This record gives sequence, C-alpha cells and structure tokens, in this order.
Amino acid sequence: MKLTAPARYPRVKGALIAVGLSGMLAAAAPVGAQNATQGPHMDPAAIDRAIVEFTGLPIGQEGSARMPADRRLRLAACAAPLGISWHGRARTTLAVSCAGPQPWRIFIAAHTANVPDKAEPVVTRGDPLTIAVRGRGFTVQQAGEAMENGSPGDWIAVRTSRDAQPVRARIERPGLAIIPAP
Repeated sequence: MKLTAPARYPRVKGALIAVGLSGMLAAAAPVGAQNATQGPHMDPAAIDRAIVEFTGLPIGQEGSARMPADRRLRLAACAAPLGISWHGRARTTLAVSCAGPQPWRIFIAAHTANVPDKAEPVVTRGDPLTIAVRGRGFTVQQAGEAMENGSPGDWIAVRTSRDAQPVRARIERPGLAIIPAP
C-alpha cells in the first residue's frame, strides 16, 4: 500500500503515515497477545535445581527447601536467571523470583533445624573462622573472621581479611562457616 500526498500538504502526509502504521500495529497486536498468554510455563524442576544450587543441599534436607516446588504452578517461563534469596531474618522461607518480561515471585518453605529460639551462639563477633565455599565436587577454604554472633544454621556476616568486604555465610559448627557456591 503506497501512501501519497502532495508535497505542499506535509501534515496530511504525516497523518496518512500515522494511520497506516497504527493499522499495521492493530493487526499484529492480537498475535502478540496470544503468544504472551499461551507461552510456555516455568518448569518446577528448574526451580528445584536453582534452590539446590543456592543452598548447596538437596531438597528436603535441613538448610534447603522442605519440599519440591508445587508441580501445579503455572508460572510464566523466565528468560532471565532466577533470583533466590532467604526471606526473613529467621531463614525459614526461600524467595524465588523472575525479573524477566513477565515477572513473578514465589515463597518456598525451608527445612530448618529444631533449634530453640534462643540457642547460645557458637561463634561470636571477632572469632577466627574457616570460611569454606562449597560447590558441586569442590570445596575452597580460607581463614576469616566473624562479624556477628551466630548459632549453627544462622547466616552471619564474615570477612576474609581486614580490608575485605563482608559476605554472608551459614554457621555449620563452631569455627566453620559455609558459603554455598551457585
């Protein structure tokens, strides 16, 4: 379709172009809307794998998700990497989110130890620690220092040297803090 207008009427020419473009966009809009609503769903097994990578522990084990993600979930497929973090100070829930074009966020219960609410800290601020980064098939250790008090299972700030930025690590036992590798 060729749109023509005399050169002496530039406004008419601009209006014809705008009408033509809006018609093409209107014709294409229903196709895009159908694809957005009928697109693939996020595989709950992929959410489980991401949680295992984040916690470094299998589903159902203490310190990881209590149960696998609900298979009935119909979340939009995530084009971006999943974001996983602990939700709340007690670390009893994992927050899993997608920051893609169709964002979503879910919460998954974590399997926590039956530790009394006021367990005595086994690590105090300034204590020397072994900071271990654990991944699939490897462990890297380095000496460090606790920046906070903590009991087994607590996530506290630790640092490897005086000049290093603090990072979060999970206290496993007195003198040992673990950082799960993604």
